[in-house]
This record gives sequence, structure tokens and C-alpha cells, in this order.
Amino acid sequence: MPIKRLLGAVAGLALSLSVTARAHAEDVVVFAAASLTNALNEIGESFTARTGHKMVPSYAASSALAKQVEQGGPGQVFASADLKWMDYLADKKLINGETRFNLLGNTLVLIAPLDAKQGKIELTAKTDIAVLAGTGRIATGNPESVPVGLYFKQAMERAGQWKAIESKIAATDSVRAALAFVERGEVPLGVVYATDAAVSKKVKVVGVFPDTMHDPIVYPFALIAGKETPAAKALLDAIKSPEAKGVFAKYGFKIN
Repeated sequence: MPIKRLLGAVAGLALSLSVTARAHAEDVVVFAAASLTNALNEIGESFTARTGHKMVPSYAASSALAKQVEQGGPGQVFASADLKWMDYLADKKLINGETRFNLLGNTLVLIAPLDAKQGKIELTAKTDIAVLAGTGRIATGNPESVPVGLYFKQAMERAGQWKAIESKIAATDSVRAALAFVERGEVPLGVVYATDAAVSKKVKVVGVFPDTMHDPIVYPFALIAGKETPAAKALLDAIKSPEAKGVFAKYGFKIN
């Protein structure tokens, strides 16, 4: 066969295979904690470029997403910002336990608007955060359900400060909503994850909560039961790959 015809045939076969692969491409719906937004978006773009499958993320508080899974939502992958909500679904047999793994960690931080006078302080169990807030409020996730708020409430309970600070909480439906409150200057302080503070140019970290003040911040991942498609399994594998871990680390997550 003449070389030109051979090259043409090879090119045609490659195009045919590419078209076939794209024709079988699937959407993978991911229910993920809001704090994962930037890192997971980057990982999803790489996954799509490599496989043709499209990651379709739905970011919100882990509590809200777990309830959506319970109600039969379209998610195939669940990524929680704490163990509580993954355990909640596991107890109801709504996740595939064999696919579950803990991948990431994070740090709880106190933030203020970038132009605030509040300087950096060393947070301890004796730091009176209610006094730091003055007459203002402290934005964080709903302390009864949203993981970041649960961690903060736990820290304040261990410090014996919860009763003094409870009435000053501006409870939000996600960590990114709490971040937005501080970015807009609507509150003098907020409690978010270090990774959320890092992606904002409108806030500054004024204190870091010692890990001893709350349970470890853990991000578990798993496939949702009955939704274990090949594409969903491929995405979950991609999320725990060395390349993805590098992306998570770039955004400030701790790798477990």
C-alpha cells in the first residue's frame, strides 16, 4: 500500500476510534462539598480531556447533598467535608461501601475582610472570639448541619465558649456562603477552611484553630449505591490519582 494511503488509513482509523469513544462519553454527576469547588473543577476538566466523560458537579453543603442523595437525586459520586454525612448515607446503605475512601484534610481558620484592622493572632482555647467580633457577627456554616459550622461549634464547646458566641453566629448554608459574607464586609469575622480563604483576594486569615480544638477535618469520597457506572468509577479513580492529589495539594488540602 502506498505510504500516503497507509497514513490516510491510520488517520481515518484514529478519527473513527475518537468519534466512537466520544459517542460513548457519559456525564458523571458529582455531589461535592462546596469547599472542593476550585480543585475539583480543575480535576474534572482534566478528566474530560482525557476520557471524554464530563464531570457535572453540584456543590453545596455536605448535609444538603446527603439529603438529596437520600431523596433519590441524580448524583453518582458523593464527596463530603466530614465523616458524619458519609456515615449517614452509609447507615442507610445509600453508598457503595467498597468504593469509600478518605482522601483529604483541611484546616479551620478565622478570617476578616482584607481591609479590616484586625491583625493576626494566635488562636487558643482561651481566645475570646466573641470579644474579637465586637458588636458584629461571625459567619460560618450552620452549626447544626454544615460541616464547617459543626467543626467550629465543636471547637467553641471544647473551649467553653459556645454559649457566649452562639447568638453571634451568622449561619449560612455552605462554607462558600460564609466566605462571601466576609468578602462583602457584612460581618467582621468568619470561620471557614484554609482552602476557601486561599482562593479569595478579599479576605485575610487572622487566626488558625489548633487541630486539638475539634475532630480531624476529613473528606471521604464514595460512589452512590446503584449508580456505579464505568464512567463514575473512572472519575473516582481519577480523583485519587497522584495527579489529582497534586491539584488538591496546590489548593491547600492536606492529603491523607
